[in-house]
Amino acid sequence: MRIEPLKLVQAATQKTDVASVGGLQDGKPFSKFLTDAIQDVNKLQQTADQASLDLAAGKIQDVSQAVIASEKAAISLQLTMQVRNKVVDAYQEIMRMQV
Repeated sequence: MRIEPLKLVQAATQKTDVASVGGLQDGKPFSKFLTDAIQDVNKLQQTADQASLDLAAGKIQDVSQAVIASEKAAISLQLTMQVRNKVVDAYQEIMRMQV
């Protein structure tokens, strides 16, 4: 079983990067960053579904592979939903502001 390390984003320590202020990270627009993240969650869901089908068909002998794929997909979906909820809450708070 291979354990993958966490991917950490380095914080700007001394100066503010113009790309990060404009909504860009690594040269990508924020919308592209969100699209890629949602596609990653979708791939994890598809992998978990395939692992479940393979387990039922007897192609996978180790149950833990299917469980790990399922848990990865569930956790990534929960994180995505929490981020969405926070964005909606922030939007609603901004809309309630008096100008």
